[in-house]
Amino acid sequence: MEIHESAEDYLEMILILKERTGQVRSIDIATEMNYSKPSISVAMRKLRENGYIEVDKDGFITLTKPGFEIASNIYSRHKMLTRFFTALGVNEKTAAADACKVEHDLSEETYEKIRIYAGDHLFNGAEDS
Repeated sequence: MEIHESAEDYLEMILILKERTGQVRSIDIATEMNYSKPSISVAMRKLRENGYIEVDKDGFITLTKPGFEIASNIYSRHKMLTRFFTALGVNEKTAAADACKVEHDLSEETYEKIRIYAGDHLFNGAEDS
């Protein structure tokens, strides 16, 4: 199933917030992403209907296995690309913004080659964490 970039961004944000605070509600996503609560509510309904998240009776959001896999993949790409761009001399804020733009559209082949190159040449073979 193909998933849109915006859905990937929401899933990634859920993962980030879960790691940061231990729990996630729609208002947390709206605040962090600077989106309106109604926009987030619509997005969360679509993610829930597609089986990427679950929402409990108190409004807490958790990623399902497919949602977690997508979020983890995008977040890993984001972190590695940010580190790669920073290693090239790009300031961290710009590197993170550029990584966010690139992480969704980069082919798996190109991403893998960058990851290997970065690991071999810049990060002493360390995996992104």
